[in-house]
Amino acid sequence: MKKTDFEKTYQILIVEDDKGLNQGIALALREDGVSFHSAYTLSQARALWKREAIDLVILDVNLPDGSGYDLLKEIRRESQKPVLMLTANDLETDEVTGFSLGADDYITKPFSLMALRARVERTRKRMAGTAAASDYQDERYWFRFQEMVFLADGAEVVLSKTDQKLLRLFTAHPGQILSRNRLVDAIWTDGADYVDENALSVAVNRLRHKLESKEKACPIQTVYGLGYVWGRKDV
Repeated sequence: MKKTDFEKTYQILIVEDDKGLNQGIALALREDGVSFHSAYTLSQARALWKREAIDLVILDVNLPDGSGYDLLKEIRRESQKPVLMLTANDLETDEVTGFSLGADDYITKPFSLMALRARVERTRKRMAGTAAASDYQDERYWFRFQEMVFLADGAEVVLSKTDQKLLRLFTAHPGQILSRNRLVDAIWTDGADYVDENALSVAVNRLRHKLESKEKACPIQTVYGLGYVWGRKDV
C-alpha cells in the first residue's frame, strides 16, 4: 500500500443551530480537499464526532439541547483536534471559559465569514506545523500521529491509544534511554501510582510485536536496569 493511498479529505464539523449560518460557513470555507458535516444540535454533533474522522470543529456554545462547552470537554478527553468556538456571549468570562477548556480560538457573533476563514486557515497551518514536527519517517516506518496512520515495512499497523503514546515518546527521543518511571508517568497520567509494574512491559512488548516483521526486529530495545530506547545500536 502506497503512502498516497492514505491521503484523505480534510473534514470540518460545523455545529451551529442557525441553519442559514451553518450553510454560510460551509460555503465560505469551501475549497478542494475539504468536506463538511453539519450539526444543529449537541446530540447530532456528538454522533458525527464519534462516527467521522473529523479534523477541525467549529462549535457554537448555545445549542438547543445543551452547551457546546460540554462537547469541547468530551473532545479534549480524547483528542487535540482544533476547536473554534462561536458564541453570542461577549463576556470576558465566557472567552476565558472556552480557552480554559481547550478551545483553539473564540469568535464572537456577529462575525465576518472572511475573518472566520482567515482564522480557520491560520489554525490549519499551525496544526499542520505541529503534526509535521511530531511525524516520523525512516527506511522502515512512516508514522503520521495526527492522522493516526502508521506504516511498518509498507503495511498499515493498527495502534491503540497506549501504543500511540508510547510510539510518540520513543520516536521523539531516538537514541535516548527513557526510564520506566518516565514512560509510566507519561502514559498513565491519571493514575501512574496505581499501575501494575508489569503493565509497561506488556505495553512495550505489544508495540514491539506490531512493529516487527519476520525479517527485522523492532527498534525498541530494553536497557536493563534503566528503561527502553528507540533505535540505538550500542546498548
